Amino acid sequence: EVQLVESGGGLVQAGGSLRLSCAASGFTFDDYAIGWFRQAPGKEREGVLCINSRDGITYHVDSVKGRFTISSDNAKNTVYLQMNSLEPEDTAIYYCAATPIIGPFNCRNEYDYWGQGTQVTVSS
Repeated sequence: EVQLVESGGGLVQAGGSLRLSCAASGFTFDDYAIGWFRQAPGKEREGVLCINSRDGITYHVDSVKGRFTISSDNAKNTVYLQMNSLEPEDTAIYYCAATPIIGPFNCRNEYDYWGQGTQVTVSS
């Protein structure tokens, strides 16, 4: 059974940092793309940062460029989202998701497996 468990969310002031973790189990990590998605109130869920665990290629949405980074520890089956210079606009529920790598790597909101989400709130 595929499981994704996020941790690390919370409340932080603007300009601060948080690191989210996603512990994955039930699948071969190297054969999957892992991504972080977020959904703010009243908005659609969007892909923030995704990584191809096989070759390390990443995708990021423009709004987080230079502020967020994604990394993976394949030995621990864990993916991290380091978020720096947080802005109130980053407030959302952040989800970890995984999908088998079949065809071109992408970060679209169509991944097969999802975690329960973790709340990130950035105060101004």
